[in-house]
Amino acid sequence: MSPEPSNFSLQSSSDIQDGIPVSAGAPAGTIGPSALGPATSLVAVALCGIFAFVDMYVTQPLLPLFEHIFSASKAAVGLTVSATTLGVALAAPVYGIFVERLNRKRVIVGTVLAVSVPTLLAATSPNLHMLIFWRLMQGLLLPGIFATTIAYITEEWSHRAVATVMSLYISGNALGGFLGRVTAGFVTTRFAGHNGWRWSFVVLAGLTLLGAILIARWLPHGSREPAQAPFRVRQQMQPLLGHLRNPRLLVTFLVGFSVLFSMVAGFTYITFYLAAAPFYLSTFALSWLFAVYILGIFVTPIAGSLISRVGLRKGITAAVAFSTCGILLTLTHSLFLVVSGLALFCTGVFIAQSSAASFLRVASDEGGRVSAAGLYLTSYYLGGTAAGVVPSLTWEMGGWPACVALVLAMQVLTLTAGLLGWRQPKSAG
Repeated sequence: MSPEPSNFSLQSSSDIQDGIPVSAGAPAGTIGPSALGPATSLVAVALCGIFAFVDMYVTQPLLPLFEHIFSASKAAVGLTVSATTLGVALAAPVYGIFVERLNRKRVIVGTVLAVSVPTLLAATSPNLHMLIFWRLMQGLLLPGIFATTIAYITEEWSHRAVATVMSLYISGNALGGFLGRVTAGFVTTRFAGHNGWRWSFVVLAGLTLLGAILIARWLPHGSREPAQAPFRVRQQMQPLLGHLRNPRLLVTFLVGFSVLFSMVAGFTYITFYLAAAPFYLSTFALSWLFAVYILGIFVTPIAGSLISRVGLRKGITAAVAFSTCGILLTLTHSLFLVVSGLALFCTGVFIAQSSAASFLRVASDEGGRVSAAGLYLTSYYLGGTAAGVVPSLTWEMGGWPACVALVLAMQVLTLTAGLLGWRQPKSAG
């Protein structure tokens, strides 16, 4: 799956039918019982996937530049990544609770439109602190796109079409993550100088605004009516407290934390490694490293299919093996081997994320999958938040090799948690 955990079943009253998340109360096929519906609606879903993640990690290829421009430490500029993931971690459970009471399309369009505002304002940041603040604002808004889109897809298409439509959305996630980074790198390089990075945010804000317009035009309004029942805080919080007493879910949350920690740590701090001798990669060249994310388009369905056959514990073992081999290859001074290692590393993360998502459905009760997914997203993005800063400490001790050692330690934690915590039920792998 995509490194972004966006294909969780966040809808209420969800169920799993033939491996496909479907809403128990959804119509048999609002958009079409035997067809995927108009091409424009599918394009709109893909656009939702793109703009859910196009702005999230855009500063990663810019970090060496920020270090120079702001005369800041690696930990300080890493906060431009961590602030966004922290915002997502804080907001994801809230959206999971309140989105049930609102029209899906209006939430999606309104959120994409809203994200363009802090994206544009980031370009006006007079210092690093303000840039970090606007990145936090982006993160607080972004869950409104992916949390709502997943619910929308499962409710508006028949269960036979959900897998296909969901794959379009997930492919959009991977494409959006890549496009955001490469756009930032290209625009920053094109407008050389200390203000080049500002134009990257201007362009991304314009693209996000265009995305909101196209989604508003092409995404069907939807047939599901918002929930009308009175909102009670205790009733909404009760499932969350129950999840925190579920050992299998806690293990899965830990796996999610370590998965994104490894991914963000690896791809954030390798930019410092490759910007220095003997590579001396430019900002634009660094942005192209993230082309390996496109692997998610192909690896996601393959990983899901294989995991269903071999089991989750074997799946997590294979994931860690791929990730370990990949991150070790980055220690070489061959750019070809480094990029190949990143691709292998990415593949392992996709498999690990697919395994965790699958077990999340197994470990949580049917009526609590929405809140369980929300807590998973929180733990997942808290891992990304920590990864923007913590590796700076190991970098000070030993540069990139020390960061690799930290990532390897997280891989050991991932494997241990998966093998020990996913032993029951036996049918889960």
